Amino acid sequence: MGHDFEVTGSRTVYDGAILTLRVDDVVMPGGRVAEREVVEHFGAVAILARDEDGRIAMVRQYRHPVGRRLLELPAGLLDQDGEEPLEAARRELAEEADLAADTWHVLVDLALSPGFTDEALRLYLAEDLHHLEAAERVDEEAELEVEWIALDDAVRMVLGGEIVNATSVAGILAAAAAERAGVELRGVDAPWPDEPTALRDRRRARENRS
Repeated sequence: MGHDFEVTGSRTVYDGAILTLRVDDVVMPGGRVAEREVVEHFGAVAILARDEDGRIAMVRQYRHPVGRRLLELPAGLLDQDGEEPLEAARRELAEEADLAADTWHVLVDLALSPGFTDEALRLYLAEDLHHLEAAERVDEEAELEVEWIALDDAVRMVLGGEIVNATSVAGILAAAAAERAGVELRGVDAPWPDEPTALRDRRRARENRS
């Protein structure tokens, strides 16, 4: 049996709008206690929406931390209390791409940077699309542009460094690999053991105290 990494203490260093930073005291093999910084995150969903011609819907939007506009798959946080991941995916697809889909599958699950954060993302494949009325958008999303790109062209853009968002890279390459290998994708009720809950539980507990 492997070592049990027991947490003997924990403290919150920062509590912000979309993340919390805590420091855990963790017992290492051999008995030493080490500090491990953990960024708690709401987690997220993303959608690779593919039309009948094999094109995928991508959005180009400004990302302040990198200081430029990136071409990405529609995505959003799991920050609404009680909202299931599939519900969030449907909402984000409508809000960012003005689309709805009749057919959904789980494409891939991602632990985005498990060395320091519990942030995880479930990426869906959405098909049998239909268009919705344009949603109202504010802030960075006010200038959001939807672009339709053939999957093979998107793969070339990933490999050429034009698409660099990690979620989009994973989704595009996963979709291309699944199509070529004929892999049957998981249903939307597939277990998601890494779905992050710490930050949502923390916020819910704080609201209950107020």
